[in-house]
Amino acid sequence: MLCPVARTLERVGEWWSILILRDAFYGLTRFDQFQVSLGIAPNMLTRRLNALVAAGLLARQRYSKRPLRYEYVLTDRGRDFWPVLVALMAYGNRHFAREGPAMQLAHAQSGKTVEPVLVDRASGALLDRVHYKLAAGPAANPALRMRMQYADRRRAKQDADAEWAAYVRLREGAEARKAGRPGSRSRTRRAKA
Repeated sequence: MLCPVARTLERVGEWWSILILRDAFYGLTRFDQFQVSLGIAPNMLTRRLNALVAAGLLARQRYSKRPLRYEYVLTDRGRDFWPVLVALMAYGNRHFAREGPAMQLAHAQSGKTVEPVLVDRASGALLDRVHYKLAAGPAANPALRMRMQYADRRRAKQDADAEWAAYVRLREGAEARKAGRPGSRSRTRRAKA
């Protein structure tokens, strides 16, 4: 599978995996800490920790010889998951926290809350859907390239539809002002005079 979203989800898309990574960012490292925090069954936790180690997101390090015990620490790859976790938190706060956010991103020293956004590293420009799109990369196969071309055609059609709708609204407004219909500017100006 070439899709980077699918590849990532294959490694961290399972509910418990993301929550384990979240707890690792909280500073939890030991099996019993994860188990208490998550209320997860030991066999499930073992499977998820092993999968995260195999994916290179966590590293297992021995901290006790007798009894033999290990802790799980974030690797560089695991630490690179930070912006994904922050984006998930911000999305959840924006769309699913009716009672308000239970967790927010804050500056480490000042404590001031901040709103995370995704920006282009080179320009600092906000990566929105208006100015940016997903595009096929150098390793894309023909099927993925076709999907991206389809997405481009759909985007062009949506842009054209939006432009047409804006034109129609502008035209209707101009006609309403010309005819002096209620709510038009020309009639309002006459009433004030």
